[in-house]
Amino acid sequence: MRPHRHEETPMSLAEPAPLRNDGLRFDLHGSEREILDGADLFARKELYPLSARMDAEEWWPDGIFEKIGQAGYFGVTASPEEGGAGADLMTSGLVLQAFARWNHALALSWVAHENLCLNNILRNASEAQRRKFIPALCSGRAIGALGLTEPGAGSDALGSMRTTARRDGDHYILNGTKIYITNGPVADLLLVYAKTAPDLGAKGISAFIVEKDFPGFKVAQKLVKMGFRGSQTAELVFEDCRVPTENLIGRENGGVGIVMSGLDLERAMIAPLCLGISERALELSIEYAKTREQFGRPIAEFQMIQAKIADMYVWVETMRTFTYRCLAAVNDLEVGGGGRGTVHALTAASVMYAAETMGRVLSEAVQIHGGSGYIWESEINRLYRSSKLLEIGAGTTEVRKIIIAGELLR
Repeated sequence: MRPHRHEETPMSLAEPAPLRNDGLRFDLHGSEREILDGADLFARKELYPLSARMDAEEWWPDGIFEKIGQAGYFGVTASPEEGGAGADLMTSGLVLQAFARWNHALALSWVAHENLCLNNILRNASEAQRRKFIPALCSGRAIGALGLTEPGAGSDALGSMRTTARRDGDHYILNGTKIYITNGPVADLLLVYAKTAPDLGAKGISAFIVEKDFPGFKVAQKLVKMGFRGSQTAELVFEDCRVPTENLIGRENGGVGIVMSGLDLERAMIAPLCLGISERALELSIEYAKTREQFGRPIAEFQMIQAKIADMYVWVETMRTFTYRCLAAVNDLEVGGGGRGTVHALTAASVMYAAETMGRVLSEAVQIHGGSGYIWESEINRLYRSSKLLEIGAGTTEVRKIIIAGELLR
């Protein structure tokens, strides 16, 4: 990976050691630990100072993606020739884990760009499309997003999709609406799904790269959220939006395979986001318990507080084990793979466990902080408000249970 430009960063991400992808990962190798530590140091210096204002104002820091790109933290899975690192999904997950510790809103925007858009294009686009779009995404000059969810079609994103794409000469004409799109208000490129053969249902979906200046595309409204504030979210509208045929990803009506493979990778990548947030919550809780005094002594001396911290530690460590195991399992998932079988159940289980466990960690963290944790401006409150989204996004907890049971009972 390109060298970092921060002298204090302990290493670049160059030439990571080969990974054991046997699905039995429980901890990090030496080079992986250095990757995590380097990303942590960068995030603590460059991303953490932005977090309070992003939350308070739903503010987007212009230029931050280019700074992340300059440091080498975009295009983790892209080749050096394309401007990337030539690394793997495990490396990408470690970067996300570190970023989530210090600015979870930017971490969410990072993964929407890096995984949902860039990596999906990387895995499914033609060589010409990769040459055209990947370098700008790797550098951070272009911000990416994924356009899948629609109003009234959350968990049934494919079956209820109403956005259509009609062939018109050397263009497709897109009409429809997408909602809850992370990076939507600031995106330069969007990987958008639309029905090219509505009568075929989910088998009639195609994937397109939509550029923000295409006629007929607009951001209908920026959405203000409870948590992950500052990570920009929008409703997008396509009104006779003209998309060149060369921006079709894969073959016409072949989008369902791209969606399903991408969803498994997305779920695997949400788990490290949960892990990073939970690690920070545990750290804050330990610090607070040591310094907050009641009845003449630190509350860390009270057995009830000790029990909460012990529970939080166990939850974080089990979350870590499951997260790394799942990342290792999908690390070399073939193009078009996923959406079925053991890996489909595993990714659903990983994100379900991580999201639910993060909720327990954050609830106990606020309880330890007491009244100060209930104040909106406090960091622990900011983390607490993030928890619910990850039980909803990329398939709700309930959908994840259906996936797991369906694969086990097949």
